[in-house]
Amino acid sequence: MSKNLETICVQGGWQPSNGEARVLPIYQSTTFKYDTSEEMGALFDLEKSGYFYSRLANPTCDNVANKICELEGGVAAMLTSSGQAASMYAVTNICEAGDHMICAAKIYGGTSNLLTVTLKRFGIEATLVDQDLPEEELEKYFKPNTKCVLAETISNPAGVILDIEKFARVCHKHGVPLMCDNTFATPIHCQPFKWGADIVIHSTTKYMDGHAMAVGGAIVDSGNFDWEKYPDKFKGLTTPDDSYHGIIYTKKFGKGAYITKATVQLMRDMGAVQSPMNAFLTNVGLETLHLRMERHYENALAVAKFLENHPKVAWVEFAGLPDSQYHELATKYMPKGTCGVLSFGPIGGKEGAMKFTNGLKMIAIVTHVADVRSCVLHPASHTHRQLNEEQLLEAGVLPDLIRLSVGIESIDDIIADLDQALSVL
Repeated sequence: MSKNLETICVQGGWQPSNGEARVLPIYQSTTFKYDTSEEMGALFDLEKSGYFYSRLANPTCDNVANKICELEGGVAAMLTSSGQAASMYAVTNICEAGDHMICAAKIYGGTSNLLTVTLKRFGIEATLVDQDLPEEELEKYFKPNTKCVLAETISNPAGVILDIEKFARVCHKHGVPLMCDNTFATPIHCQPFKWGADIVIHSTTKYMDGHAMAVGGAIVDSGNFDWEKYPDKFKGLTTPDDSYHGIIYTKKFGKGAYITKATVQLMRDMGAVQSPMNAFLTNVGLETLHLRMERHYENALAVAKFLENHPKVAWVEFAGLPDSQYHELATKYMPKGTCGVLSFGPIGGKEGAMKFTNGLKMIAIVTHVADVRSCVLHPASHTHRQLNEEQLLEAGVLPDLIRLSVGIESIDDIIADLDQALSVL
């Protein structure tokens, strides 16, 4: 298979044999038949690979996971029912009650809530940090029981670009993996493994699907983190699992240990599985991901330039703009462009932001982002509504912040709609 991302998007994953379907089939089946009980027993004991129940593995889902794995340059991947499930599994695969993790403060509000509220009830402590801090300041947040660090390559909705190398250096100095949510950049514009990240997370619901049709998530392992170097810290991977007759994941599955454990243990017990139909739809989106990302960025850059010169706009944040504080990092990690999402503040504060969104005609107000249609929302009132004022500021969500997801429609039509909505302020 070609190493070029464009070819992987179109032909990665499913490789039909002679006489097989050219297009990835939908294996819409909960179960798979075997001739003998011994064959089925070997699958349950993880002695053989194969399919027996779609909560653990399904051919459609596995082929899509393999394509995403190829795009990211990883060694193993799995699909989940949503991006939230991917974040939860990625963390709880190595964190348990009494453990600590670090998370960048400027991330999606749902992820922040998952880590600081829900997982806190499970006994996992999460500390939010400013990702722009220098290395020596970041190091102060690590504890003996810190198990991982999670951050977004492009934060949602603030548009902060993560200094991946900086975070990777600090993480590895303290013997923990760096997890990067690469949803907004996608592997087309950023490949975190090349810069030292260990685990990549995706909400495939966004650009990968690209059509707002299928909710889903993915986890990809680089295979580079040496779990056995820290056996006492990652006992779930390096000590016997009694639920599988004492197998040790790192010994039995090598570089596939992390994803195997997440699949056969977490998915087995919690079941946040992606449906074959949703995986099929995601794959249809992946086939044009390389084309769409180019257009999304091109349109977003044009919109950002329009907004920064508009008299009814107070500020704009888009790393593609030369005067953005994150432009240098974006140029380093995402030389082909960032994504189609930008944030800005219309004049008039929160009231002005609400009036602007209500005045749009073509651009829709939806709780979504990163699909072919332009859409908008006011995070302080929508996705981050559960956060208090202090938490909103910590997450980079200002009262007037508008998250605009620029689609692939005519740029003239997009700008015309923005202009008429701003004109009434």
